Amino acid sequence: MTYAVIADVGSTYTKVAVVELAGGALLATAARPTTVGSDVLHGLDAAVAAATAGLDGGGDVPWYVCSSAGGGLRLAVVGYEQLVTARAGERVGLSAGARVVHVAAGRLDGSGLAALRAARPDVVLLVGGTDGGDAEVLLHNATRLARARFRVPVVVAGNGDARDEVCAVLHGGGVPVTAAGNVLPRIGVLDPRPARTAIREVFLRHVIGGKRLSRGRRFAGLVRAATPDAVLSGVELLADTGTGDLVVVDIGGATTDVYSVLTPDERGGGPSAEVAGVLWRSRTVEGDLGMRWSAPGVVRAAAAERLLAAGEETPLMAAAAARAADPGFVPADEAQRALDRRIGGLAATVALRRHARAEPGGSGGGRDLRDVRLVIGSGGVLRHAPAVEALAVLGAALSDHAGGWPLPRAASTVIDTAYVLAAAGLLAGEHPDAAVGLLGRYIRSGENSP
Repeated sequence: MTYAVIADVGSTYTKVAVVELAGGALLATAARPTTVGSDVLHGLDAAVAAATAGLDGGGDVPWYVCSSAGGGLRLAVVGYEQLVTARAGERVGLSAGARVVHVAAGRLDGSGLAALRAARPDVVLLVGGTDGGDAEVLLHNATRLARARFRVPVVVAGNGDARDEVCAVLHGGGVPVTAAGNVLPRIGVLDPRPARTAIREVFLRHVIGGKRLSRGRRFAGLVRAATPDAVLSGVELLADTGTGDLVVVDIGGATTDVYSVLTPDERGGGPSAEVAGVLWRSRTVEGDLGMRWSAPGVVRAAAAERLLAAGEETPLMAAAAARAADPGFVPADEAQRALDRRIGGLAATVALRRHARAEPGGSGGGRDLRDVRLVIGSGGVLRHAPAVEALAVLGAALSDHAGGWPLPRAASTVIDTAYVLAAAGLLAGEHPDAAVGLLGRYIRSGENSP
């Protein structure tokens, strides 16, 4: 039997799945704490050993690894104009599996460079101008980065006519630079694919090794993608196999990510009218919404959205603060598990509101999720809960009639308890049949255990 080892090295836990390549069957799973404090390979090797115990791979077994350890991929976007290229760049960065930690627009000056450095990005996405349009700001910003002895890798994805000159300026200043196609080649046309590919390559080449997660080179050689990038690839593959419009809500310890794959349409208004273009396959990251590190942010956001019952905020904030102080906290009784589910439900509700509805002031058109046919829940708070309770957490977010966004009209729900979305995304390139089989077995059919 030929199988592959699929691993997600997260900030808290390393999760491993063993997948039969012939048909996509899930043979075994295991999880171990991620050993960020020493060497992440210790936890990874332990999880793989537990998952593969007793299995005969029939020779060399390929490993497919994604990682969000060490905070994942931190991206800064420097663009030409806030509502057009900078916004388009931010959307592309999110789709590439990055956490966007800084967005700047216009000509960089001294204070702008200081703010960029303070954000501590792993990668800078430099954008600006449509192809053949104004290149002055793009060139100015490249020159400022070069003269400032900026050593963070830069992906250039702006005006294609100025690309070679911009890259030459950066390279001459000793800045690591990678060229990509323009994220906004024409007004209203958003093309994330070249920049997403370039960001992935820079992440693998520069970022993984630079985080000092492991003492040798083996870990950097194993990692093939940032975890959110792998998940989005799995989500896209699932949609392409006939599922139709879908949404994934992934509730993590530090962030809550929402992925959506929608069918482009010609409805008036909404996102199709935006000059920054439409990313029909998209991801949003809510850095203040999480089950552990960001749990207090969930309570604050829920209070601001008027989602809390009278008298609920104070005890819920105390529970959230305790979780933030001890990110390794595991609920020991039903009362604590119920608090976890409440925090998770609020995180999902606020994250879906932000993902779907128009932004304040009209700067973004929102996403129309009415035709979504499948909603998938992910994250430990859902995977470790009884099915009825996990679906109830997700159902509460999908019955949020006061949220200011159009709810799915006829969506089914499923929980990714087998954690196969990232696995399918990692396998999609080299073993597409196994990836499709994996999704068919454990998402579309609702079978969620090996």
